[in-house]
This record gives sequence, C-alpha cells and structure tokens, in this order.
Amino acid sequence: MMELKFHRRQGSIDFLETFGVVNENGMENQSLPPVQLPLLFDYVLVAKISDEEDKRRIRKQKAFLDALNAKKLKITKTRDDETVFYCIRAPKEIFEMYRYLLKVSDACNWSCEQQGTIPQSTRIRIVDFILHHTSIDSDGVSEYLPDLMKRNVFETHFCLHEKKEQKELKQSWARWSACFRGQPITNIRNYLGEKVALYFLWLGWYTFLLIPASLIGIVVFLYGLAFYNTSPLIQEVCHSNTIMCPLCDNTCNVWRLSDTCMYAKVSFLFDNAGTVFFAMFMAVWTTVFLEFWKRHRSSYVCAWKVFDWCEEEEELILEIVNNADCKPKIQRHSYLRSTIVLVLVTLMLLLIIGLTHALVVFRVIATVLLAEHSSWNVISENSQTVALMLGAVLHYITITVMTRVNCKVAIKMTEIENRQSQAAIERSFTVKMFIFQFFTLFSSLIYTAFFLGRINGHPGGYVRISGRWRLEECHPSGCLTDLFIQMSIIMVLKQTFNNIFEYSGPWLKRWIKKKKTQKLKRRCINCYKKECMNALPGSELCDNCKLENLHRNYGLNEIDCFSLFNEFLEMVIQFSFTTIFVAAFPLAPLLALLNNIIEIRLDAIKMVSLERRLVATKANDIGVWTDVLETISVFAVIANGLVIGISSDFIPRLVYQYYYGPCATGNDSGIDCLEGYIIHTLSTANISDERVRQDFSLKQMVTNNGIHVTHCSYRDYRSNEDFSLTNQFWVILAARLVFIILFEHVVVIFKCVASWFVPNSPLDVRNERLLDKLSRLKEELRAQRSHKDTFTKLNEHDNKTRKFRQRNKNKLNSL
Repeated sequence: MMELKFHRRQGSIDFLETFGVVNENGMENQSLPPVQLPLLFDYVLVAKISDEEDKRRIRKQKAFLDALNAKKLKITKTRDDETVFYCIRAPKEIFEMYRYLLKVSDACNWSCEQQGTIPQSTRIRIVDFILHHTSIDSDGVSEYLPDLMKRNVFETHFCLHEKKEQKELKQSWARWSACFRGQPITNIRNYLGEKVALYFLWLGWYTFLLIPASLIGIVVFLYGLAFYNTSPLIQEVCHSNTIMCPLCDNTCNVWRLSDTCMYAKVSFLFDNAGTVFFAMFMAVWTTVFLEFWKRHRSSYVCAWKVFDWCEEEEELILEIVNNADCKPKIQRHSYLRSTIVLVLVTLMLLLIIGLTHALVVFRVIATVLLAEHSSWNVISENSQTVALMLGAVLHYITITVMTRVNCKVAIKMTEIENRQSQAAIERSFTVKMFIFQFFTLFSSLIYTAFFLGRINGHPGGYVRISGRWRLEECHPSGCLTDLFIQMSIIMVLKQTFNNIFEYSGPWLKRWIKKKKTQKLKRRCINCYKKECMNALPGSELCDNCKLENLHRNYGLNEIDCFSLFNEFLEMVIQFSFTTIFVAAFPLAPLLALLNNIIEIRLDAIKMVSLERRLVATKANDIGVWTDVLETISVFAVIANGLVIGISSDFIPRLVYQYYYGPCATGNDSGIDCLEGYIIHTLSTANISDERVRQDFSLKQMVTNNGIHVTHCSYRDYRSNEDFSLTNQFWVILAARLVFIILFEHVVVIFKCVASWFVPNSPLDVRNERLLDKLSRLKEELRAQRSHKDTFTKLNEHDNKTRKFRQRNKNKLNSL
C-alpha cells in the first residue's frame, strides 16, 4: 500500500484559512484521499416485493441483475417485510482496469486514483456509471435503469453513507453552530467529490467577498440617510405648493407635490452621489472576485492532482470499464437540430417577455382599480405604489412557476440536440436554463429600470392599453425607487421562502419516511455497541445491523442529477441580483451575505444528514458556470451604467447644477446649486387645451381643499404650448449618452487592469506542477532503466549459459 504524499500547502489556501473561508486544521494538503477500507457494499438497488402474478416485472428484474452479474458485480440479496435490497459490490479487477486506463490516458494520468488505493467515492462513481449504462432487451428495445424505475421494476437506488466520515462532517461543518467557521474543503472533497467541494469553495469565497461589498453598500445608504432631512431636493418637494396632474382617469384628482414628501426621502436614500461610486466599485468587485476565485480553484485542484483532469476522457475510460468492446460515440453536428433548438429558444424567450407584458398590464389595471374602488384612503392615494408591490409579489410567483417550466423545456431542447457526452449535455442544459431564468427574473426589472415613465406619453397624448388604461408614470423624484421596491420584494421573498422550503421540505419528508418505516426497523441486540457499532469499514455485520443501516440510508430523501445544479443556479441568480442592478439597491450585497451564511450550512446539512449520499463527481472547475459569471460581470457594467445614466437623476442634476441652475452664472455665494431643480424637471398642462380636456375632466381639477385649478404639472421636459420636447431634454439626453460611454469605458479599463494584475494561477501552483511532473518522469525513467538492466542481466546470463553449453559440447565432440 502506498504511503500518502503530503505537499507544501499553497499560499492561496493559507490565505483562505487565515480569513476563515476554509478550515483545513492547519495540516499540509493531502494529494491523495485518506486510505480506508471500502464499505461492505458500493451500491444498493431497491425493489418492492412483487406478487407472483407480476411475472413480467420479475423477469425484467432478474434479467437486469443477470446483466450486472455478467459484468462480475457481486450482488447480495437482503429481504425485509415489503422491500428487497440488492447490495452490489464491484470486484478488485474493475478498479485495477480503471487505474490502468487512467495511467495510459492523456489528461487523467496524473490523478490520485492511479497513485494509490481507489477511495470509496471513486468506487461509487464507477459502479454508478456501470449501473446506468447496463441495459436489458425488452421486445427489441434497450431498457436502462431509469426506464426500469419508471416501470416500477426497481423502486430506487442509492449509495451508503460512511458513518465515521459522516459524523466528522456533521461535527465540523454540517451544523448550525458552525456558521462562522471555515469549511473543511478537503474533507468535503474526500466524501462528496471534487465537484461538490468546488461548489462550497466558490460559495465560501463569494460569501467572504460580500463582506466589503456589504460594508460599502451600508456606507452609501448611511450617506443618503445623513442628508435625509437637509437635502435641498427633499426640502423642495416637502415644501412645494405645486399642483400635479391626476395619476389616473375619472376618480383621481390633482394633488400637491408635497404629498409625496416621504417618497422623495426614500428616493434620496438610494439615488445620491454615492450610488455612482458604488456601481463602479461593484463592477470592479466582480472582476476581483472571479480572478481570485480562479487562483483559489487552481491551488486546490493542483493539491488534489486533478489540474489537467478531462471529464470527457474519464467518461471514455468508464465506457471501456463498463464494456471493453464498446464503440466510440461519433461526434456529429446537425444544423437542422440546431436550427430547431434556436427557434424553440426564441419562442420561449418571447413567451417569457409576454409574461412581463402581462405583469405590466396587471400593474396598470391594478392602479386604476385600487384608485377607483379601494375603501381605504391610504391605498387609493398610493395606488401606484401598492400596485407596484402587488406586481412584485406576482412576479415572484411567476418566477417560482416558470422555474419548473423552464427546467422541463431546457431538458427537452437538450434531448433534441442529441449531445454525445454527459459533459456536453450538462453544458448545453446549463446555458439554456440560465438564459430562461435570467429573462424570467430580469425582464420585468428591465422594463421598470429603462421604460417605466418614459413611454407613457403626456397630458393630451397619454399612451393607453386598449385605448383605456394609462401606462404608469414615475414620481417627480425619479424612477429609481420603483426599481428598488421591486428588487427588494423579489429578493427578500425569494431568499426567505427558498430557505424555508429548502430545509423544511427535506426535513419533513425524512420525518414522514421514518414514521412509515419505523415498524420495519429492528434493533440489533447481541452486538449493539460491541462488534457492529465499533466495526471497521468493510467488516462483516450481523443481518439486523445490515438491515438497519440499509433502512437508515433508504429513509433519507432522494437525490437526482439536478441536486447540485439547483444550488449553483440559485446562487448564480443571486449573484446577478447583487451585481446587475446594484446601483438601485445598495443593500443587495448585505441581503446576499446574510442569506449565504445560512445557505452554506443549509446545503451542508441537507447533503450530509437529510439526503442520500451524492455520487461523487470528479472535476477541476465549476464548469460552464465560470463563463456564465463572466457574462454576468459584463452585463453588470452595462446595466449599472444605464441605470445611473437613464434611470437615476444623477445626470439631470449635474446638467442643472452647471448649466441651468443658480450656480450656472458663477454667482453661487450662499445658494445651493440644486435649488429649484424639481420645478425645473416639471412641465405644465393647461386645462383650457382641448387635448388636455380629453384626458382630465373638470371634477378631477379640484384639490383636496375644494379649489378649482386651471393647470397642473407633470414630470417631463416639454413645451407648455404644443407639448414638444424642449432643448433641455436633448441636452440632458446627450449628457446621459456621454456618461454611459465614459462610465463603461472607465470601468472596463479598471476591470482589465484588475484581471491583468491577478493571474489565474499562482506561481506556487505552476512550480509545484512542474516539480511533480519532473519527479514522475524521473520515476518512469528509473523504472525503465531498472527494467532494462534486469533484461540485460538476463541476456548476459543466457549468453553465459549458451557459451558454457557450447564448450561442453565441443569437449564431448573432441573426445
């Protein structure tokens, strides 16, 4: 048995442990998983005891088990009252073949499996592959394990938890009291595989970097709070006597601008000078996060000896292990299939955008109905804000429903593409699912950020739905508050309910299963706490203890291929919320941080205690999710630049301050440069205009005090005579475009500098890989020389023997 090799730990890993992201107990990194005796069984198939009449199902069951036996898998049958457990163990020869194929492969020949004993996680992965690629012939059709499970030939399948390792992970990681402790990433890798370990490493690093983002977001919020009551903009709104035009038809009357004093104060909390700095910071933050993540990833995968690992090559190796006579899967590209998928993706996106339009229509109609029919004055007077909140709740419900629909559609489209390898299937499905989810979540937010209040028209020319309902308007203080309200509601609801259902669902399912199977469980009396409880892995247990262990794993919640994918998708969508529209919601990183502290332990408890053991998957990266995150970081620059340039009042304030305001003439002594800004952004509509009278009736032009007015104001830069756009509108539009271009170019330069300054792989990693390869090549050379020397000695011995025989023969001939 080979000794475990310990390598000097990478500086990147020391950095993570110093800041509490990981907790490797200060030990040098193991290049190999700990060598332990394998479990008694590698895998378990479960079937319900069938009636004798159901001969077809029994025949299929027997045929599948015979097919497994033909591949030299040892199957042990364990019966209970209603259940049959087929316990499967693979022979040593299968793993020896796997190890040899790794050694002669191109990309996987430096992996740990061919350097020592095959760990249990790898044994499980190999047996799982064999089970899912074994088929039986049924009426000329090949049926695999998933097909047999659909026909109730088998109920389920699972691999066993290892009690000792499971207990260690529970104590050090998978419990709520460990929320503020680092994660034992190497132990997670040894038990659940590299793919799960990289997910938790990524999530831990993401959570850690949310701390500075949250702190700066809080500072921006406090900056707005500090000038909450002294801002001239707020004072102008709160003390204004300006009469504003009705917000709806028929029942809405004119109102005073000062009635929305509180709304103006809330707007200033999230729309101030600090927002621009924070948006630039978050754009650079995404690059720093991703570049340092690549460094940490490379340090760990180098320590785990999977830096050059190729998933597709390992799949080919497993194919040979499963069937030595297998034929290669020929890669083919069908332009017809690609065109069909492209058309279907487009139709799906149009459907999602249509749902966004439906949400807009709902808000418009809800605004009118609440204003006209609500018996509560607080709702009727704030009907637009209440409708926005109701729309956000409906949007969350839509997201929840469409997530399931998007998943099914993405699966069908991936099947149409007919990808050959599992890695290609996973990449294709991930991209489609993310695109669908992105449009589902952000279509409504994009409308609120960039279209709300800009396409609604003006008095005498309002844009209406079906010629009846007016589109929504922005508040005179700006549209950013509407975006903030919608984002905060969706983010809070999504994170809260997701965490509640994510934990309570599996916990409740396990509790119900325990109740159902309680009568089937039998305690071991003779060897309780003696032989069985202290038994080493792989040692024989009594029948009752075997049955109890099988029921304990069988009673856990089922897992599927989407278990880890769903966790990744949830966090990547949260990453999108945290970065793309962060200019409108500086507290988003704080909410994400609080959620992730809970999310890490929640996922850990699920995977270790509440769910069956995941089949460990080998990987050296988080896959296509890296490309998705890179794309999101680019979208974040564009979206935040557009939010500040278009949605925010930052640019109009600057233009007013230096071009139209009291400081424009240079005489700014004792005068606030933004004084009069709110009035400057308003235009006036006169009721004497025939076009205005078509939109507003005379009874609507009466204030709460009973005063009849002949004109009202609305937010826009239009002429008071013909409603044409004024020169101020075009000056501000030009300033907005210039700012967007400058903002995006400056931020992109900062991102490029940050990306160049932080290399993907530390020098320690490169040096260690070089030394490791050099030592291995020398070992191969020494082995070859040793073999050559042995061969030479044998040849010399043969030559001496031949010469000796020849001399004896010559002597005999001479005699």
